Amino acid sequence: MQLFFSRQKPKADAKSAIVRLRETLDMLGKRESHLQSKIDAELKNAKSNAATNKRAALMALKRKKQYENQIEKISGARITIEAQVMAIENANVNLETIKAMEKGAEAMKAIHNNMDMNKVDDTMDSIREQIDLADEISNAISAPMIGIDLDDDELTAELEELEQEVLDSQLLGADAPPVTVPNVPTTEPELRATMAL
Repeated sequence: MQLFFSRQKPKADAKSAIVRLRETLDMLGKRESHLQSKIDAELKNAKSNAATNKRAALMALKRKKQYENQIEKISGARITIEAQVMAIENANVNLETIKAMEKGAEAMKAIHNNMDMNKVDDTMDSIREQIDLADEISNAISAPMIGIDLDDDELTAELEELEQEVLDSQLLGADAPPVTVPNVPTTEPELRATMAL
C-alpha cells in the first residue's frame, strides 16, 4: 500500500513545461533585481558608515557579499533553466520532425502498397505498345493513297526543269539592253599651223 505519492503524476507536455520554466525565469529575474537593489543599498550604507562606524560598514559589506552570492546562484539557475528550455524546444522540434517523417513514410507505403515492379513493368510495356500502335496509325494515315506512287528523285528533276523554263522565259522576254556608242567627233580636227612646225 502506498501512502505517499499514491496518485501518478500526469505527464508534462513540452508546451506546459516551457511555460512553467519561463515563469520560473521571470520570477528569478525579479528576485535578482530585488537582490541587486539590496546590494546597492548595503554598498551605500557601507560607504556612509566607513569613516564613522566601521562595524556597521563591515556588516553592510558582509550582507552585500551574501546578496552577491545569492545573485550568482540565481544566475547559475537561470542559465540552467534557459538551457533546459532550449533543449525541450529542440527535442519538441525533433519530435515533430520525426512525426512528420513517419506520416510521410506511411503515405509513401500506402501509395506503393498497391504497386509492385511487375505491375509497373506491365504498365510501361502497355504504354510502349500503345505508342507504337499510334505511330503505325499515323504513318498509315499520312501515307499516299493507292495508285499514287511518288518518287522524290523524279519530283526533284521535274522541279529543276520548271525552274529552268521560268529562267529561260525571263531571259527571252527581256528587252535588249540599249546600245550606247561613245560620242565620236564627226569632223576631223583641224591641225594648227603652229603644231606642224
